[in-house]
Amino acid sequence: MSVARSTDPDRIGFDPARLARIDQHFGRYVDDGRLAGWQVVVTRRGEIAHCSVYGLRDVEAGTPVDPDTIWRIYSMTKPVTSVAAMMLWEEGRFELTDPISRWLPEFADVRVFDKGSALKAYTVPAVEPIRVWHLLTHTSGLTYGFAHTSVVDAIYRAAGYDLGVPPGLDLAGASAGMAELPLLFQPGTGWNYGVSTDVLGRLVEVVSGQTLAEFFADRILTPLGMTDTGFWVDPADAGRLAALYTPHPGTGRVVRADALGAAASVRPQCLSGGGGLVSTAADYHRFTQLLLRGGELDGVRLLSPRTVRYMTRNHLPGGGDLASLEPRGFAETVLDGIGFGLGFAVVQDPVPAKVPSSVGEYYWGGLASTAFWVDPAEELTALLFTQLMPSSTYPLRSQLRQLVYAALVG
Repeated sequence: MSVARSTDPDRIGFDPARLARIDQHFGRYVDDGRLAGWQVVVTRRGEIAHCSVYGLRDVEAGTPVDPDTIWRIYSMTKPVTSVAAMMLWEEGRFELTDPISRWLPEFADVRVFDKGSALKAYTVPAVEPIRVWHLLTHTSGLTYGFAHTSVVDAIYRAAGYDLGVPPGLDLAGASAGMAELPLLFQPGTGWNYGVSTDVLGRLVEVVSGQTLAEFFADRILTPLGMTDTGFWVDPADAGRLAALYTPHPGTGRVVRADALGAAASVRPQCLSGGGGLVSTAADYHRFTQLLLRGGELDGVRLLSPRTVRYMTRNHLPGGGDLASLEPRGFAETVLDGIGFGLGFAVVQDPVPAKVPSSVGEYYWGGLASTAFWVDPAEELTALLFTQLMPSSTYPLRSQLRQLVYAALVG
C-alpha cells in the first residue's frame, strides 16, 4: 500500500507553489550528499495535499525512494505503544496512578542515584513508586545509555543497555535488568527521555497476556490496515527497506551503517516498544489520521475522543515546559514552550521554539530523523521519513514545520 495526493492543495487552504518549496529545500540535502533520500506527506482535513519522494533508499544499490519504501521509525514506535497502553486503560485494566510493580514486581524496590561515579555509585531508596503515568510521560527516572549526559547513563552502558539491550534478553528479561539500575531522579520529580516506553511495552504484555507484537497486530495494526508495520521486515519485502546512514565526520556525506541497520531484517528477541518498529508513509499516515479523528478511522475505533484529548494535554509536574524541568538527556524535541502528554510532546507556546506551530500540536520523532506531527487546530498532519542518525544532525523537523506553515494560507 502506498500513499498519494488526494486533492488539489488550494481546496484545503494550501498554496501549491509554497508547498513545492518543501521538495526544493529538502532536495538540496540529497543533491549535496547529506541525505540519501526522503519522503514527505502533508494532509489537512483528512485530505493529502502534498506527497513527495526524492533520492535513493539505498545509495550503494542505486534504488530510489518509492512511495511504499519501508523505514525504521525508531521512537515513533512510542506513540503506538502509548496508544496500546491507553486502550487497556480504557478497559479498566489499570489506573494511571497505579504503581507498575503491581504487574512488574522487579520495580518494587528501585533505587535512585544520589552521588558518586559509575564505578562507585551511591543510591537511595525511591520515596515514590514508578507509576503508569510516569512511564507515559518520561518522568520515571529511567534513562538511555546512549545519551552520554549523566553517571546513570554510564551505568546503563556498563550493564549492556546502550542502543539496545544485552544479547539474549527478551522484553521480560530486559525489563528486569532495567529495574536493577538506579533511577536518575525520584519518580515524578523531573523529565528524562529514556527506556520508559520499553517498560510500558512490557506492562502491555503482562496486562494483556500477549506479546507486544501480538497485541499490536491484533488490536492496532490489522484493524487499521497498517499491513507494512511491524518489528521486522519479512524477507519478501527486504528490497523495500531503506538503508541506514550516518554523516561522515569530515564531509557530512552519508555513510552506510550496516551494523545497526541490519537489525530491522531479523526478528528481534526483545520487542522494543520504545523504538522497534518499521513502517511506511501510508501506514503511519493512517495512524496519524486515527489520532486527528479522535481515536477512530474508517469505522475502527481504538480510543475515545476524550482519551485522545487527555493524552495530548501537558501532564508535566506543575504544568511547566520541558525546559523548566532541566532534562539532562537526549530528546527528540526542543524544550522551551513544549510540554509532554501521555506519549507525545505537546506545544504549549510556539514562540520560544521560533516556529509558528499551533498551541496544542502534538508530535514525536525517531533516531533516524523521521518525524510526525498532528495539529488539531488546523486539522493538519505531517510526516517526514529519511534514514540518517542521529536525528540531531540537521534541523529537518523545524525546517519542515516552517515550510508547511508558510504554505498554509487559508
